[in-house]
Amino acid sequence: MAAIRDRSRAVTAPALDAVNFALNRSSPVPLYYQLAQQLEAAIEHGSLAPGNLLGNEIDLSARLGLSRPTVRQAIQSLVDKGLLVRRRGVGTQVVHSQVKRPLELSSLYDDLESAGQGPSTQVVRNEGVPATADVAAALGVAEGSEVTLLERLRSTHGQPMALLCNYLPAQLLELDTSRLESTGLYRMMRSAGITLHSARQTIGARSATAEEAARLDEKEGAALLTMQRTAYDDTGRAVEYGTHIYRASRYTFDFQLLVRS
Repeated sequence: MAAIRDRSRAVTAPALDAVNFALNRSSPVPLYYQLAQQLEAAIEHGSLAPGNLLGNEIDLSARLGLSRPTVRQAIQSLVDKGLLVRRRGVGTQVVHSQVKRPLELSSLYDDLESAGQGPSTQVVRNEGVPATADVAAALGVAEGSEVTLLERLRSTHGQPMALLCNYLPAQLLELDTSRLESTGLYRMMRSAGITLHSARQTIGARSATAEEAARLDEKEGAALLTMQRTAYDDTGRAVEYGTHIYRASRYTFDFQLLVRS
């Protein structure tokens, strides 16, 4: 047990050294909440990565100069959010961060990369298919005409997060599979001279099927966020229709609401 504890401390120090804690003891905001917020921000921004050990409550209390109940309450709030897990004989470990994506016309890949989430992509399908009625209506093409179907599994820090299904007009741009696995679709569009201007988007929720749960490392029936989007270029042409599903345990949309005068 002593050896395990020593190893935990050895791994803990470098991980927490990357976090600049600023706890204000004169603030009316409880110290446990300040600590929880700063740990959550460090996880979201990648300063604390999945697998990093934070040590046990005694180690954290001594390191931060806080009482054990304060540290315990902060840790428990992040355990409840699914960001941390307690492992017997090892201590507290980072699991993953929940992606908070701004609701704007942007690429998921770009958003994850800018947030330090280490995105990776597996291309499942990249082929021409006949347009269904829904796809044809969204892209403004004839039903049954050929469109490009692109299916991808997007992960962060090696953990699956979203299944992306996109339809594009045939011959819009060359979609090289190897390049799609190293960059985002919108970035490839911009490189091809396509200027994205606007989009219509619908957000919903439903339960995961058995197949979706297996691919997303969730339980069958787990909550999923859904998104349908049709994107237009600066000439008003529909250039992409997407139907995506996201793990609700790891993903949220972030809204900014303004009062209309």
